[in-house]
Amino acid sequence: MGLYLYGIILTVYIVTITANVFIIVIVKIEPCLHKPMYFFISGLSFLEIWYPSVTVPRLLWALLMKNKSISTAGCIIQFYFHFSFGVAENFLLAVMAVDRYIAICKPLRYTLIMNPDTCIKLLLASWFLGFISVLVPCIQVSNLSFCSKNEIDHYYCDFAPLVELSCSDTSGVQMVFFIFACFIIFGCFLIISLSYVCIIQTTVISFARQRKAFSTCASHLIVVTLFYGTTIFMFIRPTSGHLIHLNKIISVIPSIVTPLLNPIIYTLRNEKVKEAVKKVVQKFL
Repeated sequence: MGLYLYGIILTVYIVTITANVFIIVIVKIEPCLHKPMYFFISGLSFLEIWYPSVTVPRLLWALLMKNKSISTAGCIIQFYFHFSFGVAENFLLAVMAVDRYIAICKPLRYTLIMNPDTCIKLLLASWFLGFISVLVPCIQVSNLSFCSKNEIDHYYCDFAPLVELSCSDTSGVQMVFFIFACFIIFGCFLIISLSYVCIIQTTVISFARQRKAFSTCASHLIVVTLFYGTTIFMFIRPTSGHLIHLNKIISVIPSIVTPLLNPIIYTLRNEKVKEAVKKVVQKFL
């Protein structure tokens, strides 16, 4: 059973990395995709290469070598990078929603506002905020005492199972993490929601504009639904109780499934990306 699971996860991981690298290459080499929307899509793909890479290779190693142990330092490092990339994705999805809002609601000023310099700054800011904001909960978790059982009920070092292992008073840590999660998740989700409310208000008077807006926003909305549907369930609730074990199942979606689906969604739902893919494929045939 372990070997079959190893094969499935390895295949999904390889396809995920390949698909996201392919999206980055397509956006880079095709002039028709040298626009802010596709720049952010390639930025998301770059993020989706690293997000599963924090947890999946270690999981594959454990399945192959039957070595499930991890050092405390390694666990904290995995915790930090996993949540940093996750938070960065929150910010990037919000940036992508704002980009769509400006493109649809302020089309005459779009190229002026979303110039290459601004796009690069927004992309780097999402990464910077992701890595900085996770420092506080990470430091708090690293200061916990783990003096009882040492078996994590998860396939990576998630917050809830780490808190369960601790024999320290974790009420303060859980409160800080809950506030942190609410602020990041609901804050970014609010920006995304407001952006689409404005888009709907702008396009409601024109069916043609509605079709155009839907064609450019549909992929982003699907990704947002997948990502926030799982993260809200996982983190905007108490970190203890009988539902904790479900995190192992639910967390597979944002950690493994979503990074695989994102490039597929953006490829299948976007005509320009599909045309660019056909051009590149034809060049090599």
